[in-house]
Order: sequence, then C-alpha cells, then structure tokens
Amino acid sequence: MNTLLLYPQFPDTFWSFKHAVKFVGRAACNPPLGLVTVAAMLPKDWNLKLIDLNLDPLKEDDLTWADMVMISAMDVQRNSTRELIKRCKKHCLRIIVGGPLFTGETDKFPEVDHFILNEAELTLPPFLHDLAKGDPKRVYETPEFADICQTPMPRWDLLKLMRYDSMNVQFSRGCPFNCDFCNVTALLGHRPRTKTATQLIAELDMLYNLGWRRNIFLVDDNFIGNKRILKDEILPALIQWRKGKSGCLFLTEASINMADDDDLLQMMGEAGFTSVFIGIETPDDSSLTECHKSQNQKRNLITEIRKIQHAGIQVMAGFIVGFDSDSTTIFQRQIDFIQKSGIVTAMVGILQAPYGTQLYKRLQSEGRLLDEMSGDNADGNTNIIPIMDIVTLKKGYRHIMTEIYGPKLFYERARTQLKEFKPRKAPVTIEIQEIFALFRAFWKIGIVSSGRREFWRFFFWALFKEPAKLPLAVTLSIYGYHFRKISAQNFRVPIEAPINNKETAIAHGKVSMASMANIHKA
Repeated sequence: MNTLLLYPQFPDTFWSFKHAVKFVGRAACNPPLGLVTVAAMLPKDWNLKLIDLNLDPLKEDDLTWADMVMISAMDVQRNSTRELIKRCKKHCLRIIVGGPLFTGETDKFPEVDHFILNEAELTLPPFLHDLAKGDPKRVYETPEFADICQTPMPRWDLLKLMRYDSMNVQFSRGCPFNCDFCNVTALLGHRPRTKTATQLIAELDMLYNLGWRRNIFLVDDNFIGNKRILKDEILPALIQWRKGKSGCLFLTEASINMADDDDLLQMMGEAGFTSVFIGIETPDDSSLTECHKSQNQKRNLITEIRKIQHAGIQVMAGFIVGFDSDSTTIFQRQIDFIQKSGIVTAMVGILQAPYGTQLYKRLQSEGRLLDEMSGDNADGNTNIIPIMDIVTLKKGYRHIMTEIYGPKLFYERARTQLKEFKPRKAPVTIEIQEIFALFRAFWKIGIVSSGRREFWRFFFWALFKEPAKLPLAVTLSIYGYHFRKISAQNFRVPIEAPINNKETAIAHGKVSMASMANIHKA
C-alpha cells in the first residue's frame, strides 16, 4: 500500500516563526509529531512517504504514486487542508484524516472517506482491521483515553530532520486544571497520562543518534501535571541523559504553580530546560474567576515569573482579552503587566471558543457563537459575540500588539528579560547557521528595519552590560523582527466602521433579538 502522509501548510502566524527560522537557514519551526507517531502504527509492509508542505510542495508525481493519503491537521491549517483534499480527490485517492481540526467537524469535509478521531492508539487499529477486511467505516471515534506507555517510538526517519529548527517529543497527555476556554481537557482529559522514563530516554537517544543537537520541545500541554513522577523518575533520567552531551536544550509548557516548588525548578534547570510557556491570560482576577483559571488566582504573578526566570528558565506566555468581565481598561493593564514581566514572547489573543470546551458549550447555549474558529491565537479574530463592543475590542487588541511589539517597548522588555534571566552553564553546540544568523540580523534588523536604532542600542547595551547573554539578545531581536512582521500582516486590513454586537450577531444569523437582550442583562 503506497501511502502519502501529508502535513498541511501553516499560515504566517505568531507561532510559525517563519520570519525567524530563516535567520538560521531552517524551513520550519517544528515537525508533525502526530503523523510520524501514526506512521509507527501502520503495517510494516506499507510504503510510506511523508510530505510536510511547510518544507516542500506536493507534486503530481507524489499523488500518482499513492494509493491513499493520510492527513493530520489543526484548526489553523484549515485552508491548506481543504486545498489538499481537493487535489487528492481529483486523483481518486482514499482520504483518511485525523487531528483536532476534524473533531466535531466531520460534516464540513464531505470529500473525506475516513475520519480517525481522538487518540490514534485507540481508533487507528479498528480502522486498519476493517480496511484489511474491505469494509472500513467512515468515522472512528472513542470517549476513552489511550495508555501512552504503549505508544510506539515516532518514525523520525521519515522526516527531513535538519530542515527544522526544533524537534518535538511528548512525555504526557492531559491536564489537571479546568480552564473553560482550553480544549486540552476536552480532547485529552484531566488525568495526566505519562510515558515511562525508559520510553522518553529511548526517544531522545534516537534523535541524538540521528545527529540532532538543537532544541527539543516537550509538547505536553502541562509538563508538570504529574509532579511526583516528574521529580522521582523523569527529571533524574533527563539529568543523567544530558551528562556529556552537547546541545539538546529543552523547552515545554507548564502552569504557573511550577513556581511553588523550588526543587522542581532546580531539577528542571539542571535537566536542561531553558524556556517554558505559561498561560498567564490576564492580570484581572474577575476574568480569571470567569474562565476557572484557579491556579493563577491569589498570586503575585510578577513575583512568580521572576522566580522562574531566576531559576534559569525563560518565561513565554499567553494572554487573552475579550472576557465577559473585561472593561476597556484591560488593554493598557495588559501592556503594563507584559512590560513589567519582561516576557518577550507574549502571545496576546482575543478570546476564542474551541469546539468541545466548556466555554463553547456555554456560548452555544447563549447563542453567542459565530463562524468556525481560525485557530490562530494572535490574528485578532474571534468566533464569539463578546459583551464588549466588537470594534472597541478589536481596536484595543490592535493597540496592545502595536505597542508591545513596537521597537521601543519590545527592546525595553528584552532588557528586563536579560537582567532577570539567570541561565545555567550548559554545553551548547554553536552551528555555522548561528554565525550566519548574527550577520543576517545585522543586515535585516540593524540596517533594513525601521527599528534599527533601537536594535543597535539594545545590541551594544547587551554587549557591555550582559556580554554572556549576547547570543540570547540576538535571538530575542530576531523574535521581535518576526512578531513585528506578523503584527503588520494581521493589521493590514482596517477595522470596519463601528457596528454594535447585536447587529453583528443578527447579520450572521446566529442569534435572535431576544437572545441578545438576555446577553446584555448578564
């Protein structure tokens, strides 16, 4: 069976880092971990070819070679996915799909032959069994969760490894918290399920033996979801694994309560973790209550961020505006908080409601859902009807992004991060691409860019005040270049003339006058 594994193209977004990875001669930020994991579950006698459209185009010869295609996609890849499906259908290929994009949207993809939903460890085997018998169903889904101790090692040999900037590895699935806008628990449950230390180390060994020496992103939605296993088994194994090895520093996602555990921070730093993404969301306590983000409440969030930074771990963070309880003061308050925190990689978005979340269900019952979600967390769009006037919300959002990624505030924030970040000494491999990146930064940011004056001030400040962190200073400058490009692209289209939320909702045919009256009473 000749099988094409296809990964659709990402649009130019905050997290694509397309403008940043070019500085180091890479084509894409991260590989399709889901597809290479699924590849390891397919019959050994199948002929597999993986094409990541973020690296290479799909050629007609590839489609002619194939007997069927398997596509994995997220919401943000929707447009590319639809184009892929059209092309495959013209070649009369059997189309099998999976991934978050298709959960709850099977009716929107009529050309698809088979949907492998939820976790492939559970839904792929029955499909393969039925396919072998010649009688496969259209939809395979389950409410159960997989034992990921049984998940096979991904087929990294199918990837063009060195064209990526970072590799992905997964240790756990699920999160113990209950944020109402997050679809992690809807898709993967509240109980963190973990791989064994032996599994994780075997995967890292495989990557290392393939020559990988760059960053490794542990893609868990909350890496510290099970702190006991983490501290007793995983972190000690990672600390031991890194002895004598160069490169391979880690980044991950976690919750702010990691700052509560000094031993955990110490061990993560020793294990080679240099960055963590945390959902801060908002400095407004009433909005945190509204979205059930209890782990962020009753804290001095700036103090907690400083503690993590002082442990040698950079903090990246997500922020949201557009909660029902938000007032128009939230825009400047978000700017002030982000600046004070020194968080350079601050992803700010308008509240969206992913399918299956508690927020989605509540807004659906209130008649406040609009069209399908874009999946881009920082494009200024939303699939909900907010309480705040939509034009006010969008203008406030643009103000945040224009301010925090304008050269002046960006480099001020970068100085704060360099001052507060206390890195551990770790063996690092300097590649020729990093040297090229420095000279590209000098040209693109220091000469061509409109923010060149602020760049040189920051560069020479770092050179004389924080010389040991100069490579990080250049990296942060490259991030800023990417974020400014994305902001300029997203805000190229002017906001439409003011129209109130009631008229917007009725125009979309999504909500009645009576429903709107009830919303504004809330």
